[in-house]
Amino acid sequence: MSKKPERRGLGRGLSALMADVNIEPNQDNTVPRRPESFIPIEKIEPNPEQPRRHFDEQALQELADSIREKGVIQPLIVRAHPSKSDMYEIVAGERRWRASQLAQLHELPVIIRDFNDTEVLEVAIIENIQRADLNPLEEALSYRQLMDRFGHTQEKVAEALSKSRSHIANLLRLLNLPDEVQEYLRDGRLTAGHARAMITADDPIGLAKEAVSKGLSVREVERKAKSPTAEKKPKNRPVIEKDADTRALEADLSATIGMKVEINHRGEEGGTVVLSYKDLEQLDAICQMLTKL
Repeated sequence: MSKKPERRGLGRGLSALMADVNIEPNQDNTVPRRPESFIPIEKIEPNPEQPRRHFDEQALQELADSIREKGVIQPLIVRAHPSKSDMYEIVAGERRWRASQLAQLHELPVIIRDFNDTEVLEVAIIENIQRADLNPLEEALSYRQLMDRFGHTQEKVAEALSKSRSHIANLLRLLNLPDEVQEYLRDGRLTAGHARAMITADDPIGLAKEAVSKGLSVREVERKAKSPTAEKKPKNRPVIEKDADTRALEADLSATIGMKVEINHRGEEGGTVVLSYKDLEQLDAICQMLTKL
């Protein structure tokens, strides 16, 4: 039976690992780190658990051209191979390794670290998050991996990666969208703003198709996401008189959280509490309050 990763706070698991991950979008404007040694390229192998599976061929070729001209500016991070003697496994830098093969380099600059399997995967995920070409869905999946596999909270991930918690929360909500909408987002036909507006829509797939075919703006999608719910409300709903205590409680809650609160109490049957938000920032505030309960 495989052993589950230890659930821990930042410790060495995130903050210390961050110091080792230094990703360059290209070979320019980057402060090089000093390599500990140079290793023949044939003695280096990729990590089979690397979460990033797709490497754009054109971007790799551009990096290979840069490497031919300037060399590998940023050393790879490697560890001793867990099962092969005199071999090394990539912890961070597989893209540079692939491009160096295209450039026909014979050896690569490396920094050798003594990482266990859990830390190797964690660094690989952090490396992917820092990449400039990551789409919103890939970024959200990387955050989810850090949280689910290693027990990190949104607050800890935000702190370690210098992101706002609302940024991470907004991206994670994209994972609740139907697969078809996620596919539109993945291939760039929808922006993250479009997709976030569809989260509360009654028919997110239909709205996504309309947004793509008509080229709707984010604001237009937001309006359409709200309108179906409004249309479904009964026009002649009987008015239920609320007692003074209920109205006072609604007013107190509304003043406390800064949003409209409606309490519908049905006696022994229970009831509902409805929070009305005006925009995505208020929705994020509601999510933060609920997750802290």
